[in-house]
Amino acid sequence: MSLRTFSFGGGVQSVAALVLQAQGKLGQDFDTWLFSNVGDDSEHPATIQYFHEVALPFAEKHGIDLRMLHKVRRDGTTETLYGRLTREGSRSLPIPVRMPDTGAPGTRSCTADFKIRVIGKWLKQHGASADNPATVGVGISLDEIHRANARKVEPHERLVYPLLDLKLRRSDCLRIIRDSPLPPPRKSSCWFCPFHRPLVWQDMRRDEAELFEKACNLEDLLNERRDELGKDHVYLTRFGAPLRQVVPEGADLLPFFGDETDGSCDNGWCMT
Repeated sequence: MSLRTFSFGGGVQSVAALVLQAQGKLGQDFDTWLFSNVGDDSEHPATIQYFHEVALPFAEKHGIDLRMLHKVRRDGTTETLYGRLTREGSRSLPIPVRMPDTGAPGTRSCTADFKIRVIGKWLKQHGASADNPATVGVGISLDEIHRANARKVEPHERLVYPLLDLKLRRSDCLRIIRDSPLPPPRKSSCWFCPFHRPLVWQDMRRDEAELFEKACNLEDLLNERRDELGKDHVYLTRFGAPLRQVVPEGADLLPFFGDETDGSCDNGWCMT
C-alpha cells in the first residue's frame, strides 16, 4: 500500500488543509503529516511555537499523525540551517543571499537540503520507491498556482495539491482557520530568509529587535568570511547595503518597498 503524506509547512495553507482533514472536507485524507524543521534556531520562533502549542494538539485531538522531522547527519547528529551558516570555517551559502550589483538571489540549496530531502529520506525509509511512490500533498492555494510546477518531482513521490482541487485561495484558507476556530499562523519561513519583504524586516526591527539584530549579525558574519576569500559582499535584502542601513531604526520605509514580492522561493515547501 502506498504512503499518503502531507508536507506541512506550518503556514496558512497547510494549517487550513489540516483543519479540512479534521472536518472530513479535504477531499482526500493523508495518513501522515510531515513538518521538516530546518532548526529551532532557524525557523521563525513563532512557527515553532505554533506547531507545538496549536497545530500538534489540534492534530492529536482529531487523530491526525503530525510529525516533526529534522536533518540528521550520517553520525546521527542533527544539523540546522543556521548551524551550517555559522559553523566555524564554513564557506557554505545555502540560502539565496542577494548579489550586490543586481539584488538578484544567489543559488540556494536550503529548501532541497533541509525540506525536500529530509522528507524524501523519511518516505524512502517507510517504503516509498520509484515503483511504489508516495503521495505527497502540498498546500498551494489557487492564487499561487504557478508554484505547483516549480519543483522537479522525485521518483519516489507523486505530488498532489488538494487546495487547488478545492479551488481555495489564501483568503479562503484564513477563513477556514478562523472558523475552526484556531488562531491564524504567521507566514512560515526562516527568520533570516533573504526573500522577506522589506516591510517584514521593518516589522521585525520594531517588534522583534533581538531577532533583527541576530539577522544583522549573521549578514556581518557572512561578509567577514567573504572578505577573507576576497569576494564581494552579499546581503539579506535586494538593496545592496547592510540590513541595518536598509531598515533604519524608527524610520518608515518608502511606500513602494512594500510592493516587493517574496522573490522566487516558489516551490511550495517553505511558505505554506
